[in-house]
Amino acid sequence: MSAQIPYETDVIPTSAGDLKITFLGHASLRLTFGRKEIYIDPFGRLADYSKLPKADVIFITHEHGDHLDPSALASLRTEKTLLVLTEACVQQVAGGIVMKNGDVQTVGGLTVQAVPAYNLVHKRENGQPFHPQGQGNGYILTFGDKRVYIAGDTENIPEMKSLRDIDCAFLPMNIPYTMTPEMAADGAKAFRPRILYPYHYGDTDVSKLESLLSAEKGIAVRVRKMA
Repeated sequence: MSAQIPYETDVIPTSAGDLKITFLGHASLRLTFGRKEIYIDPFGRLADYSKLPKADVIFITHEHGDHLDPSALASLRTEKTLLVLTEACVQQVAGGIVMKNGDVQTVGGLTVQAVPAYNLVHKRENGQPFHPQGQGNGYILTFGDKRVYIAGDTENIPEMKSLRDIDCAFLPMNIPYTMTPEMAADGAKAFRPRILYPYHYGDTDVSKLESLLSAEKGIAVRVRKMA
C-alpha cells in the first residue's frame, strides 16, 4: 500500500472542534484534532508513513510487531513527538511515556486513560493467553466533550463492560487473537458506545457484528476498511 491511496475518513464533531479519523487499516489510525496529528499503532505494511504528516502524539497498545513497528515510528517521530507505550514496549523503542493499566495523564493537551486489554479465553497451545493481563493497554482519549476508546488487543473483559460515556469505540475482532463478533457484541451491549467501529478484524465476517447489534438503539455500527 502507499500513502497515495485515498483512505476512508470520518469526522466526529466535538465541543472543541472536529475530530478527523483516518482509517489506515489493521489496528492503525490517524486522528487529526485541530493542529495535532495523533497516530495509533502505526504499521509499515499499511502506509508509507514518510509521506504522512509527522506525529505530535503516537499511542502504542502493546509490543507485538503489527502494533509496535520501529521503522514506522522512525518515519513519524520528531524531537517533539510524544510517544505513549507500555512497559513491555520499552525494550524495542526508547524515549516514550510508559502508562500502565489504570493510569491517567495529560499528554499533548489530551486527557489519556490507559485501560486493560487482555485475553480470558483465547490462548496459545501452551495455555498462555495471546495477550496476558497487565501487559497491554487500551486507551480512552478525550477530545472536547467526546471520549474515544481504542481497545487494543483484548476480549470482552469485565473492565471493558464497566466503561461508561464512550462516544466512539474501536473493538478488535481478529480471531483467534481477540474477539469473535459475539464477544464484541456482548461487550458493546454492556458499555453502549454511541458509535462502534470494528477494527483489526482480518478475515472475520463483520456483518455478524452488525446483525447482532441491529436491534440495539443508540449504538451505530460503522464498518470501515480495517482488516
